[in-house]
Amino acid sequence: MQPAAPRHFVPTPGLPEAGLPSDRLAQIAARRAFVALKATFMQALALDADNHRDWLRRQVHAAEEPSDLWLLRAPMFAALAGSGAERRQQRQALRRSLESLFPDSEPASAFSPL
Repeated sequence: MQPAAPRHFVPTPGLPEAGLPSDRLAQIAARRAFVALKATFMQALALDADNHRDWLRRQVHAAEEPSDLWLLRAPMFAALAGSGAERRQQRQALRRSLESLFPDSEPASAFSPL
């Protein structure tokens, strides 16, 4: 008599991405971080209206992945250029949001934050 072949765990066809609860919680946390970053981008673009900002709004609205927003960071900072206090605050908020989702994106510095 041959021993029975071991069963391999295969998720149910109706649940293709079902996994451990910790996997699901990690997916939820990543999604929340993405939504928060996208909201920060949209808030920064709400300062005033022009054609360049309209194009950026459409791009941000269409973003589906964090990498989509990462690719828009340079045009975002260009749109927020200026010396006004509100623009400076928006740039800082945008930088903090990007650093929270992409922690290794900034080069190491000899200066430490206060």
